[in-house]
Amino acid sequence: MDLALLIVRVVGGLLLAGHGAQKLFGWFGGRGLTPMAGWAASMGLRPPAFWAVLAGLAECGGGLLLVLGLFSPLGALGAAAAMLVAITKAHWPKVWAANGGFELALLYLAIALAVGVGGPGRYSLDAVFHTALPAAVSLVGAAAVLVGWLVVLFTPRPAATQTGGGR
Repeated sequence: MDLALLIVRVVGGLLLAGHGAQKLFGWFGGRGLTPMAGWAASMGLRPPAFWAVLAGLAECGGGLLLVLGLFSPLGALGAAAAMLVAITKAHWPKVWAANGGFELALLYLAIALAVGVGGPGRYSLDAVFHTALPAAVSLVGAAAVLVGWLVVLFTPRPAATQTGGGR
């Protein structure tokens, strides 16, 4: 089971970190922060630069923490927050990624939830250094993710972009 968790953490975490690096730095064919801020503005998120940085950090930082298995479940919380927003604001109601749907975001969310619930396993820096966030911090983090997601979910899109597609 520990080896399975390691595989899921490393593969999913590296891909998610790269996805965030596309937003933050324009790496791997990404567009960077300025276009990401424009996208956030089109979704009605204010201030858009804040939300662009937050999305990139949640994905890149969350992915790296998942890879390392460090400060669990902080990485899973960051990844889950970003993916909940991506599913509901950018991709819903389409399912398949080829059509701009939430397929990939749901996969990242499932990885984050599995690692968040199951823990990082024996092959992790948390196991090496005997670190982990206290349960109370994890609950507060989960509550913050839920509140943040609800704020974003109920932020109306500007009238000019309500019929437009995602990113």
